[in-house]
Amino acid sequence: MNRSSLFLMVCAVVVMTGCQSSEKQQTNHSTSDTSQAETASVDWALLPFQKVDSANPILLPKSGTIFHCPIWKKDIQWEEHDVYNPTAVVRDGKVYMIYRAEDTVKVVKGTSRLGLAESSDGIHFTRLSQPVFYPDNDAMKQYEWMGGCEDPRVVEDSTGTYYMTYTAYDGKTARLCVASSKDLKKWKKHGLAFKEPNYKDMWSKSGSIVCKQQDSRMVATKINGKYWMYWGENGLLAHSDNLTDWTFVADEKGEPKAVVAKRSDTKLFDNGLVEPGPAAMLTDKGILLIYNGAAFRPKPQEGVEMYAGGQVLLDKNDPAKIIARLDQPFIKPEKDYELVGQVNKVTFVEGLVFFRNKWFLYYGTADSKIAVAVKE
Repeated sequence: MNRSSLFLMVCAVVVMTGCQSSEKQQTNHSTSDTSQAETASVDWALLPFQKVDSANPILLPKSGTIFHCPIWKKDIQWEEHDVYNPTAVVRDGKVYMIYRAEDTVKVVKGTSRLGLAESSDGIHFTRLSQPVFYPDNDAMKQYEWMGGCEDPRVVEDSTGTYYMTYTAYDGKTARLCVASSKDLKKWKKHGLAFKEPNYKDMWSKSGSIVCKQQDSRMVATKINGKYWMYWGENGLLAHSDNLTDWTFVADEKGEPKAVVAKRSDTKLFDNGLVEPGPAAMLTDKGILLIYNGAAFRPKPQEGVEMYAGGQVLLDKNDPAKIIARLDQPFIKPEKDYELVGQVNKVTFVEGLVFFRNKWFLYYGTADSKIAVAVKE
């Protein structure tokens, strides 16, 4: 989710609106009141998650970290405006978080770059002073400049190579792209996820690749000989042979087919759009997709009321077939830092790791900060 997707969905321009979080040694938790009683008996969903109140938000915008932008050819404070929408992986006994950071250059209300932070406990993070992924004078500049590189999701392949889906935003169109890395620091850009010329200007974003948990690793896995990915803003589906070149599943008109569509019931939290969250997981019961649902205000033209997290189970042999779906969000904006920010009332989940026998869910709050919730 970003400022451009809100513009597309509600036909209204959202105006984009420093210090690092201090360490807190206690880890008191509170359980969201959104759906715990109703979903207690759901055996396929990943529940319940508890927000780490004593530490949240765990990452804040930060001033004083200087990056020499190769396109501007000048120094900028690359993470001073907002940090949000992180992904995460476990590597060498630590949690590594790749997060979206916006600078304060106001030409396009901030350019996004991706930073890297590491943690020994999953709660307190130390970040690198320089972004690890950003628009450059390369073949992707036409797609990434000036909006930047947004909203990463990362999985591994069987060899330990990391594959990252991210959104390139040129200030007008969002395009889903792919990059790979051996160490999370040096990345190779593989270009647009959908490479056919007819689709180069297609609005696309938010790629959640189906993976399988192998201890603390989330490894991309094939189903019926193909890799699969949920993407877009209405639960779309695509497949690939190599994790870099993707083909979307089409409907009878040849358009991307919604397989986890927004729901028409105005009382539901995902009646506005459905946007994939962390990597989808292949389990014994099916494919578990954690997603972000947006709810419209009573009059859709008035915009989105809030973003909250949902879960859906799909057939492990047919990634387009829904088996079960939560009717209530398992996480929603309730705290001050989730309610007020660049975009109000947002909990946007993108990072999920299994670490120290717990699940850590990392999410953006109000498009401004980063928080964590834990499932024991």
